[in-house]
Amino acid sequence: MNTPFCKVDKNTTTTKQRRWWFKSWPSWLLLLTAPLVAVPSLNAQTQIQVYGLWHCYSDACSWASVPNMTTFDTDNHWIIDRGNGSPSANLVVLSFVNPVKLMSLTNDSTTMNGIPIGMTSAVVNYFTSHGIRVMMSIGGFSYTKDWDKALGSNPTQLGINAANAAKQFGVGMEIDYEKSSNPNLTGLQQFVSAYRSVVAYDSSGANPAARLTIDVGNNDQYLTKIENYAVTNWLNDSNPVLDYANAMVASQNTSVQTLMTGWQQHVNGLSGSVPPQAPARLTGSLWLVHSTPNCTTYTSSDQATAANFVETVPPKGAGTSAGMLGYMFWAAGCQGNGTGCTFPPTTCEGGVGGGAGALNIAIPMPPLRQQ
Repeated sequence: MNTPFCKVDKNTTTTKQRRWWFKSWPSWLLLLTAPLVAVPSLNAQTQIQVYGLWHCYSDACSWASVPNMTTFDTDNHWIIDRGNGSPSANLVVLSFVNPVKLMSLTNDSTTMNGIPIGMTSAVVNYFTSHGIRVMMSIGGFSYTKDWDKALGSNPTQLGINAANAAKQFGVGMEIDYEKSSNPNLTGLQQFVSAYRSVVAYDSSGANPAARLTIDVGNNDQYLTKIENYAVTNWLNDSNPVLDYANAMVASQNTSVQTLMTGWQQHVNGLSGSVPPQAPARLTGSLWLVHSTPNCTTYTSSDQATAANFVETVPPKGAGTSAGMLGYMFWAAGCQGNGTGCTFPPTTCEGGVGGGAGALNIAIPMPPLRQQ
């Protein structure tokens, strides 16, 4: 990807019908008087819970100016109202926060206490007042070296500062550390431990600041070491530390079938490299590009095509319930890389909002499945 900031890494439930033939009245009477027994389908269908948007503001993910909230509403009203008064998504992730600036609590022309000045309480309240959960994403591809610097310098302070910012703004935090070769896992563990020392894991989801997630590759062959560490240490059901992982989008022209193959690899695991991941701790990501079906027309969108897979994929060694947590879309706002902006007249209530209706997405987000 050549955009300054990005989150891009470099498969019908069948019903068996049985016919019973009865040769005498006693057989019919037996059928009528016997208790009814429900026969489960081969793949259970599970309600999607996470249906979110990464948000890049109007400046390709820098959030380097304070929004005029009238303009911000004009640009983003489709997110809080898909045309019937209901939101188009139940999660917005403000992207991105520079980890070095957050570690140092930097104050400069574009940053206040380590947070971009565009990520204001007014922006957070704009979404949360309509039942949409908000998070902030720390990192992004362009901040990989900054992640390395922060993790090599003072990861504990970074974790504490991230947790305190989450409490201040009433948001969750996302780890977007896109280091495929030799990531600093020791430092990353210290960051996570420090964060959890301030805000404990909360399975109920009641405390927004307790929501801590991580981005991984579209499949297990990218960010493999981070994926292995996260699945092994933080995403297990017996002692969860992170809430879930987002499988990021592959390159922009990647088919939804290829994306689903990558999601399946997460669930299956990669032999010798990554153990299986519980579907209940995984979201799949799709491109949100203006004037494409994902944005404009749910019935012909990737989210419609993949819905059955996302709702029914069974566990393959981790977790007990079928179905992934849901979808993330890259990205609302102006993500750059020639994809345009999701501002009028190219808003996305038809595709994303249409999916929220068709898929019965709960707003606000309910407590997440834990197995």
